[in-house]
Amino acid sequence: MPHKNLNDLLAFVAVAREGSFTKAAAQLGVSQSALSHTIRALEARLGLRLLTRTTRSVSPTEAGERLFLTVGPRFEEIDAELAAITELRDKPAGTLRITTAEHAANTVLWPKLVKLLPNYPDIHMEITVDYGLADIVAQRYDAGVRLGGEVAKDMIAVRIGPDLRMAVVGTPRYFSARPPPQTPQDLTEHNCITLRLPTYGGLLPWDFEKAGHEVKTRVEGQWVFNSSTSILRAALAGLGLAYVPEDMVQEPLVEGRLMRVLEDWCPPFPGYHLYYPSRRQSSPAFALLVDVLRYRG
Repeated sequence: MPHKNLNDLLAFVAVAREGSFTKAAAQLGVSQSALSHTIRALEARLGLRLLTRTTRSVSPTEAGERLFLTVGPRFEEIDAELAAITELRDKPAGTLRITTAEHAANTVLWPKLVKLLPNYPDIHMEITVDYGLADIVAQRYDAGVRLGGEVAKDMIAVRIGPDLRMAVVGTPRYFSARPPPQTPQDLTEHNCITLRLPTYGGLLPWDFEKAGHEVKTRVEGQWVFNSSTSILRAALAGLGLAYVPEDMVQEPLVEGRLMRVLEDWCPPFPGYHLYYPSRRQSSPAFALLVDVLRYRG
């Protein structure tokens, strides 16, 4: 049956449920004659009599009873789901999916969301750690988190973190066997712990800048990871030099477990941004997420 005849089925369900054309017509907001015409047209298309009419009552035939028991509950399910969806418009609820890098997940998302979600039990959060700059529209994410310079121009971007700096670090034991590098070019003589990202395919180069002079250094070493946490662990084990966000190494630097080099070659750069494709029809849950994550300096 074509979808355009769903209204006829709704009319039939109303009459069968109420057992009265008068009550069903009032419920649907139509005249009794129009409702009677709709039911007759439905019966004609099906080639079956669905209702038995008398001057005092209306009751389903065997075919009508079967149709009512089959179709009626499904319309109730649809009504219930539409009501549930409408509630999402009025209160923070539903599932929010975010793709992000590991460092942003640990330093920006987690500290704020772990405080937020206990107060909103109807919000469910799905966070996927992915270095591949996912297409958030094609992969049905609500938003992504990336560094400011990596956000596509056609996206809405909201800053959610401060500027960042990178740090080149190694253990005192490592430097006891090799002289610390004085320039980025000296790194070619060192065992560097490298990062492979799916976006680049190859190993991620180490970017430096000093007095407006930019240097992109391709380093090598025994160890390659796709996680900054693993890189830091390897550096703490004395396996080589790591190039990681500064905030990851503040504690081991203070404790003397790591030493920093090339600090004057690591200037600040724009921090993390939440990005998404449109402001239109954002749910209360997503609006709350944006407000909570927004960086206020």
